[in-house]
Amino acid sequence: MAEVGAVYSVTPVARNADDVMAHRASGAPKEAPRANHKWVTASVADDAASVIARVYDEAERRDPDHAHPWVALVDGNNHQIDRIEAEAGARGIEVTVLVDFIHVLEYLWKAAWCFFAEGNPAAEDWVHDKATEVLSGRARIVAAAVRRKATTWGLGGSARKNADTCADYLLAKAAYLDYPTVLSKGWPIATGVIEGACRHLVKDRMDITGARWGLKGAEAVLKLRALRAIGCWDDYWSFHLAQECKRVHESRYLDGALPRAA
Repeated sequence: MAEVGAVYSVTPVARNADDVMAHRASGAPKEAPRANHKWVTASVADDAASVIARVYDEAERRDPDHAHPWVALVDGNNHQIDRIEAEAGARGIEVTVLVDFIHVLEYLWKAAWCFFAEGNPAAEDWVHDKATEVLSGRARIVAAAVRRKATTWGLGGSARKNADTCADYLLAKAAYLDYPTVLSKGWPIATGVIEGACRHLVKDRMDITGARWGLKGAEAVLKLRALRAIGCWDDYWSFHLAQECKRVHESRYLDGALPRAA
């Protein structure tokens, strides 16, 4: 399991729920904030706390005076949320923690198939309506409606499992679903940057057919791929060659002794 973190900057683009959920038939949706100056890191050796600390280090390097708003997008992992909030508290930084909207949509779609036959186009309209409500700040109301619908339909056991799971998720994460505020401020609501990093940084290289990795080798490859992804390869390689030269050719002189001619 790899822990992956990313830091990037955006120019705010204010939107609302209807902008995000605009149907294709109604025209192109309003453009979302674009990620700029992306920085990524990943590790199979370090825990979440260490990776999150490095993410904060990079963010503070960019904004040492904390002059800009900070937003932490997560997939809902409780441990990661705890570590993000603990790191923010230790550094005296105000950070808005937001659950990735794509994960919310996934739960809504799973709930939808409790009420609609597979492939029924009406499921899309149902998900659209519920997602719009969540984006409008009514996550708890949606959770109650989903659970009530399952009860009204007389669903039980496995037939309503995904509906209950969706409702439980929305209630548990309600404190981190303040999409109206985030959208009005023009901040991002999805973790596309980190999902992309998980693919191109980790999966495309580490998950190839027949690959077998030791911990040290895997960690080294991830670090090198991260350096290349953020455009620091040339700087790193110059540093690497200098260190290699020092280790191979200069270490014999560190004790002050000079080589003798035979």
